[in-house]
Amino acid sequence: MSRKKPCIRCLLRDMDEEENYQRLRLYLDQFDESIRTSDEEYERRLQLCKECESLREGICVKCGCYVEARALRKQAHCPHEDARW
Repeated sequence: MSRKKPCIRCLLRDMDEEENYQRLRLYLDQFDESIRTSDEEYERRLQLCKECESLREGICVKCGCYVEARALRKQAHCPHEDARW
């Protein structure tokens, strides 16, 4: 079965949501342990993001990042004015 190559010029709305999530998971799984936050801290950060009015379809409208990627990085911080994490 041939796998369709991702289009680098496609808009997110034109892409398959499940495929996008799988691509994000692969990216997150490749983060080096030295830059990853603990699992507990990661889940805490994601919970705070889920409660935030700036979260839209997995993206922070304050900075444009995928919150699941930003929250995983040990040195990252919340871009919100009151820096929730």
